[in-house]
Amino acid sequence: MPPAGEELLVALDIDGTLLTHDGGLSPAVREAVAGLRDVGARVVLSTGRSVQGVLPVAAELGLERGWAVCSNGAVCIRLDPELDEGHEISDVVTFDPAPTLRLLREELPDGLFAVEDLGRGFKVTAPFPMGELTGQVEVVDFEELVAAPATRVTLRAPELSSQDFHDLVQRVGLHGVSYAVGWTAWLDISPDGVTKASALEMLRGRMDIDPGATVAMGDGSNDLEMLEWAAHGVAMGGSSDPVQAAADAVTDDVFHDGAAVVLQALLTR
Repeated sequence: MPPAGEELLVALDIDGTLLTHDGGLSPAVREAVAGLRDVGARVVLSTGRSVQGVLPVAAELGLERGWAVCSNGAVCIRLDPELDEGHEISDVVTFDPAPTLRLLREELPDGLFAVEDLGRGFKVTAPFPMGELTGQVEVVDFEELVAAPATRVTLRAPELSSQDFHDLVQRVGLHGVSYAVGWTAWLDISPDGVTKASALEMLRGRMDIDPGATVAMGDGSNDLEMLEWAAHGVAMGGSSDPVQAAADAVTDDVFHDGAAVVLQALLTR
């Protein structure tokens, strides 16, 4: 692996990795990200968040140029202060959400469904808990929700556990899609074969980065493929056993600045 610089790609999950789940960002993490940015390393935020949810974090970290992976890999954006609004949507993958949503609705008629409204926010069947969705949120009829191609679909069922969601997926037999269970009662569904890893591999080629010069850090089930893709995958402390098993190393948890430890180690190699 090369020293920190333009030949190094560092992919970073946001929630539970850089930020605590209540949105806190520590000075140590901020400083470490800034250090990598300043030496020219390709720092790529890689998250399940929508574009609207990524931009404030990129701004807070001082990441004005480069790339970010949004919506679990279905959307990529290019950051550049010379662009209108400082960014552009560069890559989008969509799918027909209707078959999957109809299956899930049969199982969970009272579940909350959301479809990402790219560049604006979300369309939902009913309001989500405050602060969970970013951008403009519009309540629509279920049939309108499933009518158009989507980059990502979210099912929220507060009464279900993560294991309940895994059991649900196995029971209904989702086909032709990718999915990830969130740390709360949350299920994200994406186009088949689309993950953070698939988007990062595309960007790696675009930036002409050697496969061995890739580092990724994350904490959730939507990070599994990314951690396996990276030459050096790091799981956050406190993440589940499957996430830690997919990684090459485990750092401390987000409350003890585990991400900062790894990023500072890259800077001092």
